[in-house]
Amino acid sequence: MSKIKLIKAREVLDSRGFPTVEVEVSVDDTRFAGELCTGRAMVPSGASTGEGEALELRDGDLKRYQGKGVLKAVKNVQEKIAPSLIGRDFQLQSLLDDALRDLDGTPNKSNLGANALLGVSMAFLRAQALAQRIPTDQFIATHFGTPGTTLPIPLMNIINGGKHADNGLAIQEFMIVPAGFDRFSEALRAGAEIFHRLKKILQKQGLSTGVGDEGGFAPQFTGAKPHEQALTAICQAISDSGYQLGEQVFLALDSAASEFTDGQGGYHFEGQTLTSEQMIATYGQWAKQFPIISIEDGLSEHDWKGWAMMTRTLGTYCQLVGDDLFVTNPIQLKRGIDNQIANAILIKLNQIGTVTETLETMKLAAHAGYRTIMSHRSGETEDTFIADLAVGTDCGQIKTGSASRTDRIAKYNQLLRLEERLGDRASFAGLKLYEKFKK
Repeated sequence: MSKIKLIKAREVLDSRGFPTVEVEVSVDDTRFAGELCTGRAMVPSGASTGEGEALELRDGDLKRYQGKGVLKAVKNVQEKIAPSLIGRDFQLQSLLDDALRDLDGTPNKSNLGANALLGVSMAFLRAQALAQRIPTDQFIATHFGTPGTTLPIPLMNIINGGKHADNGLAIQEFMIVPAGFDRFSEALRAGAEIFHRLKKILQKQGLSTGVGDEGGFAPQFTGAKPHEQALTAICQAISDSGYQLGEQVFLALDSAASEFTDGQGGYHFEGQTLTSEQMIATYGQWAKQFPIISIEDGLSEHDWKGWAMMTRTLGTYCQLVGDDLFVTNPIQLKRGIDNQIANAILIKLNQIGTVTETLETMKLAAHAGYRTIMSHRSGETEDTFIADLAVGTDCGQIKTGSASRTDRIAKYNQLLRLEERLGDRASFAGLKLYEKFKK
């Protein structure tokens, strides 16, 4: 195997103009002595975050970037991680990641920072793939034990709310799910067409078509039920685009309910304080009115009793996704599995801090029959690692934002390249993934 020869890090900017960590790892070329293969990775950052996420190390110096600088994490890569790893051979990704965790020595990566560790982990994987002349997605497939030929269904965020927009909507993401197509490229085209049709509908209603953090529109609906107005507008955009609602294109929500809970068991929603039961009833009513096939973080990460009730009530006809609930952590996921809570998990690399732990969580989910959805963060970069990871693991679903903003489009374009390269071997997850949820 190749030996690590160089590790360096730098402070760069993410999609929101805040700093993040970029890491380069160089290893010996396996074919040409004396030459190096260099992998590079940029670490994303979240706005609405679960309490159990691994620590994203920020400087806290208010004189730089409002305290959001990452020079401490960069320094940790260059002065603590690099001296320990350079010159060593790691035959497996897991050995490298174990070494990173040992260096940090804390459960939540609070010593060196999850952003420091993850940058090295991702960059090393890319460097190894380059050294072995294997595309990144196929290198992941080899280590994950999957064919690595499934293009994921895109859950495309086309209206933003919550912490991703300043428009008064409690629900953070309203997504379209173009699952009823034969190829990823066809699903993506449908999503883009619906996005542009929605823009015209919003303009006709005199609503803003500015976009939020993840590229979706951020209109400020008026009236007593703004969330239903948003859902109705999206359904109109789907139909006006010539697609079959509930057959070709479905809806999905990311409530991010931890952000609008009152901490006392209530939820601030549309001018009222609702109980868990009332929130569940609201989702159930929406699911009767609209073809909603997936709900993420419908209740607070602390409302485990409510989650159990929601799973019993809605789980037979709706994908219920834990994000803040599980934070890509196998311990949290195991608790959910044992208590029959949710039926799917969102996968975010920076919630756990290494590639290996991410893959371990995905394997645990698959073994328990939970769906997995690869996901971006609201603070993204042009890095396309999650596109390769989605295909390499055959996870079948990806959240990477709307059909706007280059930081989101970069992932879609990479998936188009992978579909082209795979050729006849490529498949699309499609409707069969949601067969149990179709009403």
